[in-house]
Amino acid sequence: MRQRHLHTAPAPVAAITHNPVVQQFYGKLLDQKKHQRAAMTAAMRKLVHICFGVLKNQQAFSPTM
Repeated sequence: MRQRHLHTAPAPVAAITHNPVVQQFYGKLLDQKKHQRAAMTAAMRKLVHICFGVLKNQQAFSPTM
C-alpha cells in the first residue's frame, strides 16, 4: 500500500464524523485554509494521542479534559 492511501483510512474518517474533539480540531484546520490531506493527517495524529492518553492513564475518554 502506498503511503498516500493511508489518508483515507476509516479510523480518522470515523473520528472526524463522530468524535467532537477531533471534529472540532479538523474543522479549525480547514478554516485556517490547511490542505485537506494535511488536516486529515493532523486529525489522525490527534486520535493517536487521545488513544495513547486513554491507555496510559487507564481512564475513559472525556472530551472536557
